[in-house]
Amino acid sequence: MKAVLPGQPEARLQAVSTGWWDGRRVIVYITGNALAILSDPETLLQTIYDDDERNLDAASFDESSGKIATCTDAMVRIYRPLSRGDDGGLPKWALQTSFEIDHGPTTTTLSWGSSEELLVGRCSLWLYDTTSTPASCHWQQELASPAKAANLSYDSSYIASVGHHDRLVKVWRRLNFGSEEVHFEFGYLPHPRAVTSIQWRKPFHVDQTIENVLYTFCVDNIMRVWTGADGSGCQSLSLWGEVDLAAALRNGDEPGLMAFILSQRDLANATERAVQERGDQEKEDVALQYLLSIANRDTEICVIFDGRGSMSSWALENVSSKSKGVRNVDNVAYVKSKDFDFGPSAAHVEILSYCNKNAGNLQMLFHHFDGKVEVFQSSVADFLDPTTHAKTRMIPRAIWSGHSAPVTKIVRNFSGRAAVSRTEKGESIVWRHAAGPRPRLLRHNVIPEKRHIHRICLIRGGRFVVFLHHESISVWDCTLPTHTLLAECKYNVRGKPLCILVLPRERADDESMAHIATVTSEQQGIVWEVRLPLNSNNDNATKARVNGHERCLRELCTFQLDDAGDLAYVLPVDPAGSSPVISGFLDVFARDVAVSYTYGGRVEFWTARVSRERSRVEWLSTSSMETGVSEPALVSGSTMKKAALVNKSRSELTIWDIRGARLEYKQDFENHNTVQDLDWTSTPDSQSILAVGFPYRIILLSQMRFDYLNKGPAWAPIRELSIRDFTPHPIGDSTWLSDGNLVIGAGNQLFLYDRTFETTDRLVSSTRVPHRKDGTRDLFAVVQRLNGPLPIFHPQFLSQCILSGKHVLVRRILLALHHILRYHVEGDVIDDYLGLDLAEFYMSRTSMITNGNDPSYLVSQASLDDDEVFTEDIAMAICEKLQQITVPQLSGHEQIQLLDIVECAGVVEKQRRSMDENGARFMLFFRQHALRKGRTNEIHMSWREINWAYHSTSQDILTDFVSRQYHGTMLWEKARESGIFMWLADETAVKTQFEIVARNEYTKSEIKNPVDCSLFYLALRKKTVLQGLWRMASWNKEQGATQRLLANNFADAKWRTAALKNAFALLSKRRFEYAAAFFLLADHLQDAVSVCLNQIKDLQLAIAITRVYEGDNGPTLRRLLENEVLAIAAQEGNRWLASWAFWMLKRRDMAVRALVTPVYTLLETPASPDNLKAKSFLTDDPALVVLYSQLRQKTLQTLRGASKVLPRTEWEFVLHNARLYDRMGCDLLGLDLVRNWEFLRHTSPATLDFAGEIDPRKLLGRRSSLVVQDLPVSPVAPGDMKTGGHTVKPPPSVFEEPDSNSLLDSFGF
Repeated sequence: MKAVLPGQPEARLQAVSTGWWDGRRVIVYITGNALAILSDPETLLQTIYDDDERNLDAASFDESSGKIATCTDAMVRIYRPLSRGDDGGLPKWALQTSFEIDHGPTTTTLSWGSSEELLVGRCSLWLYDTTSTPASCHWQQELASPAKAANLSYDSSYIASVGHHDRLVKVWRRLNFGSEEVHFEFGYLPHPRAVTSIQWRKPFHVDQTIENVLYTFCVDNIMRVWTGADGSGCQSLSLWGEVDLAAALRNGDEPGLMAFILSQRDLANATERAVQERGDQEKEDVALQYLLSIANRDTEICVIFDGRGSMSSWALENVSSKSKGVRNVDNVAYVKSKDFDFGPSAAHVEILSYCNKNAGNLQMLFHHFDGKVEVFQSSVADFLDPTTHAKTRMIPRAIWSGHSAPVTKIVRNFSGRAAVSRTEKGESIVWRHAAGPRPRLLRHNVIPEKRHIHRICLIRGGRFVVFLHHESISVWDCTLPTHTLLAECKYNVRGKPLCILVLPRERADDESMAHIATVTSEQQGIVWEVRLPLNSNNDNATKARVNGHERCLRELCTFQLDDAGDLAYVLPVDPAGSSPVISGFLDVFARDVAVSYTYGGRVEFWTARVSRERSRVEWLSTSSMETGVSEPALVSGSTMKKAALVNKSRSELTIWDIRGARLEYKQDFENHNTVQDLDWTSTPDSQSILAVGFPYRIILLSQMRFDYLNKGPAWAPIRELSIRDFTPHPIGDSTWLSDGNLVIGAGNQLFLYDRTFETTDRLVSSTRVPHRKDGTRDLFAVVQRLNGPLPIFHPQFLSQCILSGKHVLVRRILLALHHILRYHVEGDVIDDYLGLDLAEFYMSRTSMITNGNDPSYLVSQASLDDDEVFTEDIAMAICEKLQQITVPQLSGHEQIQLLDIVECAGVVEKQRRSMDENGARFMLFFRQHALRKGRTNEIHMSWREINWAYHSTSQDILTDFVSRQYHGTMLWEKARESGIFMWLADETAVKTQFEIVARNEYTKSEIKNPVDCSLFYLALRKKTVLQGLWRMASWNKEQGATQRLLANNFADAKWRTAALKNAFALLSKRRFEYAAAFFLLADHLQDAVSVCLNQIKDLQLAIAITRVYEGDNGPTLRRLLENEVLAIAAQEGNRWLASWAFWMLKRRDMAVRALVTPVYTLLETPASPDNLKAKSFLTDDPALVVLYSQLRQKTLQTLRGASKVLPRTEWEFVLHNARLYDRMGCDLLGLDLVRNWEFLRHTSPATLDFAGEIDPRKLLGRRSSLVVQDLPVSPVAPGDMKTGGHTVKPPPSVFEEPDSNSLLDSFGF
């Protein structure tokens, strides 16, 4: 926390109190019905809210016991310290006792003495002993007039009191101590005019016994010093000396003088500090020597200000009853300096000073009765030196202000340089935010608006504030510290106003005109035109005719937001990203003005353009989506098209990218953590940060790079701000200000947090973000590290290069990395791009040579040998170096992943010449999966990798590789993990591998149980092999019965029925796999499949036994793919699974379309609105565009499928994937995609055949590859698909693989 505004101090004489207790400074002051306890200008120890709603009247701190007394007009409460902070924590106070006092017309006064005695004054004086609970009153004295001030001396031997406008100070001298009955004798100290304030001299130490000295300040501008009188007369104190305050300042009898006593204790501490600061220069420093001569004598200093640049200080030396003398009052210094010019202030000011014992500087608290406390720090030598121009004379440390009632709403302006906070009582304060190393919130205006304020907005940097009331709108001019009502206008509109919006300017340079709009729940709206004063010096007469116009606020037009739906809320968007450019165009690139959401969960972003000439406003929806979150309780949108929604119960948060129509984050905080507030901001390079507000804490969520390989989260919490240590009051509101500063309003107080924080979060500490010398980190630096472009040797970047077919580039990157690591010395900076030419990432080699670029840039930069080739040995060398060297750009986990990828690339390199691109992709990721298996939750290869292997022509090599990975003992668990029965295309190979699995399942345990392999052998229709295995299982008690059953002929219906009965009996015993085997024995394949799906929950097993038992063209497989697989794909939004299923169904046109469009749009099944999984960002994957570009021209059928993808859909698909690359940190690959993508030539009448269908052969571009003729389309697609399938069965065709060099020629190969 960088700054705290502890609340608006009450305008009371005893609002602020301070003392030194238990080795620390304690400052207390009252604000509303709260007590703020601080230890220095920036450190809030605790806030205590009174149970009573009434404002507090006074507070007093007792230095000896650490107790704090507060009072309202009817009740005194005493708080005792619970802990001293010895355990490293901060001390806390708790209520000890409370007691009622008589009501009176004036405020109560409080004063502590010795032995925890408390004096309470009003119409009477009460002396309480607070050592016991409850406190006991052992002296009471009624007063002739209510006390304005009543002070108990530090040793409790005197009481001095004075009434309002009273010239007689009443003094009671204590006659006895210790007994229950206390007696005082009474006397008067007469003054010529009314006494304004009284105070007793402070002892040097709390326990020190000193002669009591009373200082009185009078309206005649004379400060008088009273000491104990000699003899036993009725006069208990006598006049020792006086200081003429007005004469001291040499400016006559001017009003508004301020004075305070700098006590001997504080003077000594401050002088000690000054000596330490000056060090060696002590003897030469005349001012310091003079100060030492004063401080070494028994001296107190009276300091006088006039507030306009003059300060005078007078030494009161050896004040005691023994030394009466005028010459003991000496002028120390008279200084004229702009440091002492405190500006015009009509409010009364009380000054307190203190200096901490642990050699602190002098601190002065200026309590202005207009609602603030200014804290100044001073080096006392410079303070009293008239010749110096040192900047340390008066250093402003803090301004304590805030509200006097709980904050309910904080609204910022667009730039975040100004904000307005509003309380439940209607008080609004305009704040100016000063960013920088010491960010501050400065109170600029207080607008006491008593009417209900519906919505607020700020315009022109917070110089003007607009209030929307129920039936009127008002504009306030806050340019000067004194606010004025500029204009007010009534309005009438149907529906409840939902918002107040500032519309974009019509002309960027016209600051004098603003347009404000509101939208109602009935989709109606009004636009007002506001003419603003051009400069701040306009007087009221000029402001009435603002800039030459009579009316400065008028209703410009009304409008209707059609198609907005059943509006629940409309809100202004939170500014994020780069500053908007006012273009004057109404298009999707214009700055968003508002975000709306309906009760059904539809979120929509809007921009607007005002036309004054036509008196109208035009609205345009820039993006929208159905989130499925019905009746959201909270929504917030940013100009980056991000929206955060909280569900009806305020427990679940979802974050959406509305432009990309995807869900990026979902978190259930459970019911005891209700979300109250959402606020957006961003780093300068447009990385989003969301502040999620709860009652007592705020969590900052940062966006993260998309990670499709590890399925990592897209958002993560990076900082938590808790206010429980400072206040018991829940958070009212919070908002972002400029430069990443966050202001939180809780109760009367505002807490300002800047970007620096000490991190304990594992996520942040694992990112290896450089931290500062003091161990803190910068919020923006952390977020930028979690986002933005990746170094090219990052595992995610390398993986995406491999997926997009850039194997040559990957080898060059790894060679460059090898070269740099080989000569790396600790402390060397590793370049993010390893010295490679960036053009290599998005230009083909031929085009680089044509453009005159040197294609061997890497060689010239990194001094590599031209003939150096990436091999397995080089991969091992890189791995060894990575185990020794810490790469600063990578976290520990990422460095391990890089090691895995390098090792895998080396393994694949051996097989490179005999394998196609798809096979290489699968092999690399399969090997990586095997290495990472212990560290991740992934239990089997994803459908993406299965697709690469399925479309590979090197499946025999892949099969051999997978088998070797499992050391030749592939069990079903391993087969499922590798997905081998999903990607093997040859039916014979499928059966061969299935038989190997059956054999391994049988031999996996020492006892060799035939039950384990029954399902596999019966799927292969090899009952005789199973019979042979049972013959050897003599140990199994089921052997006899099973052998007898298997000996029968299951072509006979009778035995099939027997097998069915056994299957159902096994189901009831929950032996599901064995039951499925008996269903196969009964020739009930569909039932076996159902058991695999519903009981075993193994989709791959269901597909594998179907392919083995029935082949790839059977009706059961078709039903399984149509009814189950495609339904799962639609539900999960899994395009990889859908494309594979369509290809298995021989619907290759649909397989291509499934890669581009959401799966549910290709089936008649509607998308379930509450199925958030299908909308997740994980359903996207930029590798989809790679497979799409590969498959679309593979066969005539895929060409026809691609032709049904509209050009705009394909264009949006490519752009969407480029944005995904950008969000993943692979910006160079996104650039390559948009630069080199080739679109199909689309329909003209010449490309249609006789049936009106597109002739795919006419779509071919200049291709060197072969295209397989596989038309017409087979009728095995689901009947309910939106395709218009053909009914002619195609002749079987042999699949011809295109030339591998041309598969991805659009990616530079």
